[in-house]
Amino acid sequence: MSELGGQPNRIEKNTKIKGDIISEADFRIDGKLDGNVKTSGKVVIGKDGYIHGKVQCVNADIEGSFNGELNVSELLSLKASAVIEGNVSVNKLAVEPGATFNASCTMKGKGGLSSSTSSPSATSSGAASAGGTTPGYKSSVSSGSGKSGEPVKAS
Repeated sequence: MSELGGQPNRIEKNTKIKGDIISEADFRIDGKLDGNVKTSGKVVIGKDGYIHGKVQCVNADIEGSFNGELNVSELLSLKASAVIEGNVSVNKLAVEPGATFNASCTMKGKGGLSSSTSSPSATSSGAASAGGTTPGYKSSVSSGSGKSGEPVKAS
């Protein structure tokens, strides 16, 4: 497995950073970050990690907390201890049971078009049993079966 920017970057527990980070390498955050992260790699928020701001990355694994705008061009994986609030734009979403996902979510399919399936259960076998912890999950699914302009519920 080769990394674009070399060794992954790490913000350790009990470390607080205020500001913006731009990197080509992967990032792991176990501390607190108040700012933005932009990377062409993967962002991992550890169990004790917290980000408040905007994150742009290719892949993300979240065990800790996030509040803000999250743009993931490929896979966003939410572990059971994850707490997500804000706006999320993602290609694929995997949610473990127990994760808290209070966000407005946009799922992009191939070519940047909205995916016809935006239920987390489409990409995660355990997502359907998330225990009702996703009350803020908002989604519209376009389909020919609904009235023009009205969202159609995914089943």
